[in-house]
Amino acid sequence: MKGALEGWRRNLAVLWLGTFIAGMGFSEVMPFLSLYVSELGDFNRGQLTMYSGVTYAVTFLVIAIVSPLWGKLADRRGRKLMLLRSSLGMAIVIGLMGFVHNIWMLILLRFLQGLCAGYIPNASALVATETPKESSGTAIGILTTGYVSGNLIGPILGGVLAQVFSIRLTFIITGILLLIVFFLSLTLVHENFKPGDMATEKQTGSLLSQFKNPTLIVTLLVSTMIIQMGNNSITPIISLYVKQLMHNVGPITVVAGIIAALPGISTLLSAPRLGHLGDTRGTDRILVFGFVFAILMYFPQGLVSSIWTLGLLRFMIGISDGALFPTVQTLLSKNTPRALTGTIFSWNQSFQALGSMLGSLLGGFVSNWFDYSGVFIFTALSLLVNFIVVLIFIPSMRHPFQNKA
Repeated sequence: MKGALEGWRRNLAVLWLGTFIAGMGFSEVMPFLSLYVSELGDFNRGQLTMYSGVTYAVTFLVIAIVSPLWGKLADRRGRKLMLLRSSLGMAIVIGLMGFVHNIWMLILLRFLQGLCAGYIPNASALVATETPKESSGTAIGILTTGYVSGNLIGPILGGVLAQVFSIRLTFIITGILLLIVFFLSLTLVHENFKPGDMATEKQTGSLLSQFKNPTLIVTLLVSTMIIQMGNNSITPIISLYVKQLMHNVGPITVVAGIIAALPGISTLLSAPRLGHLGDTRGTDRILVFGFVFAILMYFPQGLVSSIWTLGLLRFMIGISDGALFPTVQTLLSKNTPRALTGTIFSWNQSFQALGSMLGSLLGGFVSNWFDYSGVFIFTALSLLVNFIVVLIFIPSMRHPFQNKA
């Protein structure tokens, strides 16, 4: 009994470190990828924004396609195998990005990075299955802080590394850190794997027919995609926008990293409070607040002339994220049969990846057509359309102050 107790705690400790490094590794190069793209060729402004958009998008396209497939394989072969596949694959692929001298090689490696994704969801699944039921909620909560913390520190650390050394060396250091994660997962993580019930798997063929309100589920999944699309449409141009606002003077990568991290900080601070308010005052109210607040905060970001104003508005966007993402997931959970919870959340992950892909592509193209300011206005309009769709297809949202959904 004591050995089993120590086993799940060791798993949690190792996987917390693994998700922290994975989150940090994935996020620390994201704000500067467009600056790296600019080093790989003599591109004009239009070419740079479009190539940056494609470079961001290709990873998320692959994740959207393969996430459900990796999930099924994990049920058949075990989550630890998926942890090893993901950490080793990402270590190699991200490390190699530091050696490319051609935009197409970078795009190919970003494609392969999408195939290697999956460390964090499989770490969550392994902790959930290997931890005693009375401690599973606490364990998963602790594990979540690993990824969120890594995601916050990543852009700032990446900015410092890129400023002190180079963007190339940042990729190589990230690859080495992920290689350490692979060996820690290989030697210290233990799994008592039992293959899942294949009969349950066969029942998911007509997925939507098993929900009481399929329209609600589809609307929420599409909302996940559009919210993430809005967030990620900014990513390909944020460092270029910061560079423009700073007039190409000063520690651009450090400032871009801080600007990129600000929404995550405010999300971390606001999400627990907003979640509690949703439980006590109604999730409908929080979702309506999130949409309205996001729309109001995105519009002025394209009109700023000061890096400080941009930073303040980006911090505010994290508050809307803290309202939107958890509330959508809560509504999905409340309206999904218990047996299909894992399935619907894997689909939610795919829709989130689709949103990241579309946002990256559209952010690149819109900034090419309408300058950087157009991206923020496009994002605000996308969320406005999403809000209208939610009001049409989820009737309870029309009168949020009369509901406690």
